[in-house]
Amino acid sequence: MKKNIFALLLITSLFYSCKKEGCTDPLALNYNPDAEINNGSCDYFNTTPYEIEIPYGFPDMIIPEENPMSMEGVELGKKLFNDPILSINNSISCASCHIQSFSFSDPNQFSFGTDGIHGTRNASAIINAGWHTSLNWDGSAMSLEEQAFEPIRNTLEMNNSWQNVENRLNQDEEYKLLFKNSFNIDYIDSNHIVKAIAQFERSLISNNSRFDKYIRGELQLSPSELNGYAIFNTEKADCFHCHGTNLFTDNLFHNNGLDTDPFQDLGLGKITGEINDNGKFKTPTLRNIALTAPYMHDGRFQTLEEVIEHYDNGGHYSSTIDPLMKKLGIGLLLTNQEKQDLIAFLHTLSDVEYIND
Repeated sequence: MKKNIFALLLITSLFYSCKKEGCTDPLALNYNPDAEINNGSCDYFNTTPYEIEIPYGFPDMIIPEENPMSMEGVELGKKLFNDPILSINNSISCASCHIQSFSFSDPNQFSFGTDGIHGTRNASAIINAGWHTSLNWDGSAMSLEEQAFEPIRNTLEMNNSWQNVENRLNQDEEYKLLFKNSFNIDYIDSNHIVKAIAQFERSLISNNSRFDKYIRGELQLSPSELNGYAIFNTEKADCFHCHGTNLFTDNLFHNNGLDTDPFQDLGLGKITGEINDNGKFKTPTLRNIALTAPYMHDGRFQTLEEVIEHYDNGGHYSSTIDPLMKKLGIGLLLTNQEKQDLIAFLHTLSDVEYIND
């Protein structure tokens, strides 16, 4: 008994000896009411873990050790994502081009930046981004943190500088408190800004579509939807090779016969410098696909009907055409009913809660 009491006293003593004595920083007192007011420095730091429940059939999400998820970090990232303070003239935010009602995509073919100039690619939808192994149509970013660095400096987007963004946020008392709560930092820097945004994006999980409820045995699909599902998963339409698994993307890059040589947009080839990668683009997820028009990297197709017609017609030959385009120049030869059934299935992938929550 005496040994147990001695051990408890020893642990308690070690705990308090590890705490920094006292705190005079009002920000620290706010996020930690237990901090003592003394002539010492700030007290210990705590955040609330953000637990991600992995949906059925999804692989584990890989979260960087240097950026663990917290409730405070996710809320901060959400605020930053929706705040035009990040742009040079306070006119646009991340949410301006990634609109929640369109499943965090842009219904315009090309998004407009602060100077009213648009780019040449359609804004990618943000759906289950925590499972992406690369970001952007050309795979130019390998993590959500790396990707979040780009729009700030891009002259076609926010057209700002990171120094300017840091100066603005460090002059904002609310942001100073939120960053203190989330990361225990006194100076807001670009690394922690992108960490917060990445945490918010990892929290955007879509897994409650009618298809998900069907898989969970909560409802039955219509005969048309089920036939579309069968067409999707067979050689008839051959969609499953690139859009298989519950993520509905293989996270790889393909040339799906959109253009012939020479390519106006090299896609992955511009990043790798490999000729064999020219014209290849990242496979988008088909989750919420009915909500994220227009389609393809350049938004050339306005409807799902146009997308299916592209594949049904066989696409265009080029030097890097994907071997999966097995019916190149011939087409899928789907009947009108089969096309309608396929589209009916694709609509079952829409998660209404995701765009309204």
